[in-house]
Amino acid sequence: MRGKAVFYPVGWDDNGLPTERRVQNYFGVRCDPSLPYDPEFEPPADSTAPASGKSAAGTAIPVSRRNFVQLCQRLTELDEQSYEDAWRRLGLSVDWATKYRTIDERSRAVAQRGFLRNLARGEAYLAEGPSLWDVTFGTAVAQAELEDRPVQAAYYRLAFPVADGVPDRSGPSPRPAEVLVATTRPELLPACVALVAHPDDQRYAALLGGTVRTPVFGVEVPVLAHRLAEPGKGTGIAMVCTFGDTTDVLWWRDLRLETRPVIGRDGRLLPEPPPGIDTAEGRAAYRQLAGATVKQARQRMAGLLTAAGLLRGDPEPVEHAVKFYERGELPLEIVTSRQWYIRNGSRDAGLRAALLARGRELDWHPAHMRARYENWVNGLAGDWLVSRQRSRSGTRWTRPASRATTPRSGRPTTRCRWTRPRTRRPGTRKGSGASPAGSPATRT
Repeated sequence: MRGKAVFYPVGWDDNGLPTERRVQNYFGVRCDPSLPYDPEFEPPADSTAPASGKSAAGTAIPVSRRNFVQLCQRLTELDEQSYEDAWRRLGLSVDWATKYRTIDERSRAVAQRGFLRNLARGEAYLAEGPSLWDVTFGTAVAQAELEDRPVQAAYYRLAFPVADGVPDRSGPSPRPAEVLVATTRPELLPACVALVAHPDDQRYAALLGGTVRTPVFGVEVPVLAHRLAEPGKGTGIAMVCTFGDTTDVLWWRDLRLETRPVIGRDGRLLPEPPPGIDTAEGRAAYRQLAGATVKQARQRMAGLLTAAGLLRGDPEPVEHAVKFYERGELPLEIVTSRQWYIRNGSRDAGLRAALLARGRELDWHPAHMRARYENWVNGLAGDWLVSRQRSRSGTRWTRPASRATTPRSGRPTTRCRWTRPRTRRPGTRKGSGASPAGSPATRT
């Protein structure tokens, strides 16, 4: 508008989970990587209108991965053309002769070269650890893709017997025979690895350094101090489970606790009890939870606690914020999985300082964006998850990164192989496919 030449291409952010979900709903299909490619496959739905492309039984039609990717390509091209037609009518002043897509061949090559550079500089690494997991999409989720949503829940007060079973009435802080812990997730009791109280909370001073036994399962766990424990929340003492939320992950790392995972990638409790549940009574109790959904396991666990006489009072209704994937439908779970990460300074003070120093070399417009950048760097709580390991349906419509692992050792090699692609955070509305990615100067 000022008569200056400006590089202003149009970009389509057209890969990722929203596109997959849109293709599933539009064509009535689902990806089954075990199926062979069918070069003659055509979806039953009309490609120009929202589809009901399902079998007579009303279920989604399974297709091979390659067929599914082809449907993604077909639908994103249709969506992009619809957006372009609408924006041309509006007179959007982009350079329509210069376009890019986040899933085209050039974007894939750039992502692969970038990942190899990260790997060579030691910035990328493969690790087994807790990952935020969305059950709806069956994928790991990065910190930047989280959002808090209010959820109606209930506090259950669980009685943890003190390990020696004998109350100590002597001293300024008598040791009780049992400890009450209020939790909204009693189904995670078999995953409990410790109780945590604030070091200045005198109510639990006599218990610190000692042990208690988990109700029903009888596993001995330590009682430890940590400054993130909130004396005013619940009963003031929390159970650490692997893993209920991101605070559990932080406590687990800081206190170097054991790992007893109980929730699988399908959102159900694992078929076998975790390490530590060794008694016949404990294993019998866990069998009543195995295979149950989180909601079912919560109800069953409440019944087991009531039968054992270890549930105190009635559940107390409460509304609290729970982490969701920004496009997910169910609360996130935290599961253990093998994933690729990029170091970002969250656990490296030197790298964090370098990122902040580079930010100070820039001229920020407006100036307050510098403070926002620095707050963002200082607020990073974990390295970036970039691998997007998928569970039920395999990796489908994402940008492949150049990485490979040797089959037996699991160690990375620098030989390029298109496997387990990386998904960048989609820039689409929920349920939509393609959307504008913006210019390279404003979106990275």
